Amino acid sequence: MKCPYQIQSLEQYHTDYQRSINDPDTFWADIASNFTWKKQWNTVRGGDFKNGQSTWFEGGTLNITENCIDRHLADNAQQNAIIFEPNDPQSDTQYITYQQLYDRVNEFAHVLQKHGIQKGDRVCLYMGMIPELAIAVLACARIGAIHSVIFGGFSAQSISDRVNDAQAKCIITCDAAYRGAKTIPLKSVIDDALASCTSVQTVIVYNHVNETVNMVSGRDFWWKEEVSQVQQDKLGGFPAVEMNAEDPLFILYTSGSTGKPKGVVHSCAGYMVWANYTFVNVFQYKQNQLHFCTADIGWITGHSYIVYGPLSAGGTTLMFEGIPTWPDAGRFWDIVDKYKVDILYTAPTAIRSLMGCGLDPLENKSLESLKVLGTVGEPINEEAWNWYHEHIGKNRLPIVDTWWQTETGGIMISNLAGITPAKATFATYPLPGVIPQLLDENGHVLEGNSVSGNLCIAQSWPGSIRTTWGDHDRCLQTYFSAYQGKYFTGDGCLRDENGMYRITGRVDDVLNVSGHRIGTAEVENAINMHPGVVESAIVGYPHEIKGQGIYAYVIFQNEIDDAQTLKTEILKTVSQLIGPIAKPDKIQFVPALPKTRSGKIMRRILRKIAEGESDKIGDISTLLNPEAVEVIKQGVI
Repeated sequence: MKCPYQIQSLEQYHTDYQRSINDPDTFWADIASNFTWKKQWNTVRGGDFKNGQSTWFEGGTLNITENCIDRHLADNAQQNAIIFEPNDPQSDTQYITYQQLYDRVNEFAHVLQKHGIQKGDRVCLYMGMIPELAIAVLACARIGAIHSVIFGGFSAQSISDRVNDAQAKCIITCDAAYRGAKTIPLKSVIDDALASCTSVQTVIVYNHVNETVNMVSGRDFWWKEEVSQVQQDKLGGFPAVEMNAEDPLFILYTSGSTGKPKGVVHSCAGYMVWANYTFVNVFQYKQNQLHFCTADIGWITGHSYIVYGPLSAGGTTLMFEGIPTWPDAGRFWDIVDKYKVDILYTAPTAIRSLMGCGLDPLENKSLESLKVLGTVGEPINEEAWNWYHEHIGKNRLPIVDTWWQTETGGIMISNLAGITPAKATFATYPLPGVIPQLLDENGHVLEGNSVSGNLCIAQSWPGSIRTTWGDHDRCLQTYFSAYQGKYFTGDGCLRDENGMYRITGRVDDVLNVSGHRIGTAEVENAINMHPGVVESAIVGYPHEIKGQGIYAYVIFQNEIDDAQTLKTEILKTVSQLIGPIAKPDKIQFVPALPKTRSGKIMRRILRKIAEGESDKIGDISTLLNPEAVEVIKQGVI
């Protein structure tokens, strides 16, 4: 069945965009009327960022799981909701239909109720990428509990910070998780974290790897035993708890570089509408297509485009446990061919990593099922975009370059696949409901095209952040204090002569070199155009003459025989693509860049090293590869 609010043409995009800006109440009421509500809303939107607050569909009540599961049962009960590709490609695939998902979510909702979990209680999840994680998330939503997923790789200290901030009553975890050739202990890390957590009363453990773990009597319970008891008691369906539109659905903590983590709060109704609307429009999702988002549910991308977006649209979502380079660098392409994937949504970091493996892993891979490619997480450089387009998309598929944030709930600026124009390295145009503005350092709005400034969003949209958990002042100061009445994204952005938007990187990653503002992403893009460069990162450091110098950390794909010649070639490339002003003052070749577990380069750490303050780096335990930091420190120029 065709989605009634899916944009079908460029002309319709322009029409819908203007409607959403001129009459947002009517526009979003029309969209929201397509969902299942227990009670109709009184007002479509309110607040509009006054004191950093906004509301959507206030007065309405619903439960998001009825929209993600129940409403699909009448016509599509036997359609696959989730397909699970396990870490080991030789293991059996799991196919979970909407009927089976309904049954399993309801069973686990009964388990949560048995352990005293009620509407408004917080439940933290620290699991591998397995179907039970999605099931537990949905069971929390069904019972009205607020879920907070913690990526299954954070340290015990990071977990305890989040659990204590949320005052979580329950934790759901696994004995361990698979990650390529390794197993990652999860339950033992939870045990360490709970030594400093007093709010947790129950820990539910899914036995995934058969690893021996310590089970604390009266606190720790096995998932399968608890579910088995529910089945024996024949408890059946769990009535979805009625939630107010503005009740919190989940808390997702951003891994701030310093200080206490920020618990971003999203609401039940507005988030649901936004995740669904962006999913069906950006990816141009059609019924019975298979959507493969390679992210982890521990991050917002997994929330919106593995769980809530696809399932609310009645789609089929592919969950993948593992890494793209194990057992070899053809893993993604094997998965695409094995399941006939229609939509592939991945990160530029993954694309660049696979680029570095050459074209051999693509031999004998058809990829003919693919219809849409997508990128997420950071601006994609031109070389990676072109490689993705040529070798994965066969020069025929649209690539949606999506810009958004944890705080936005879903995609904000992106081309719509095959509908609106694409441009390499550009997120292009805003989605309906999104009013981007570029502001200068004095807070003046920059009108017209061919301008660059700080990216703000001028009015609220359904998926906008509601608050930071337990500390609205922090939300106000972080996002709404720089520019009164506007959401400040923290990103720099340029708008080209055609009104297309390109994210140039975090504002604190914009360098001021001899009075010229230079975006780090722009310099990195130029360096990455050198055929031997895999990835690079740019930071500023104090320069006696220029104020700020440019320090480049560069990963080269082959062994370096003549570093000086290679540096000269890189400088020439940058000079040709941007201009002499953007040439790095220092280039350090490194084997790896320090990254968060979501793939973000930790430029804060690189900046401290370049500034000669490596003793002030702080905690690096939550990095994906903390060992990279020591190697970089030893080779600093």
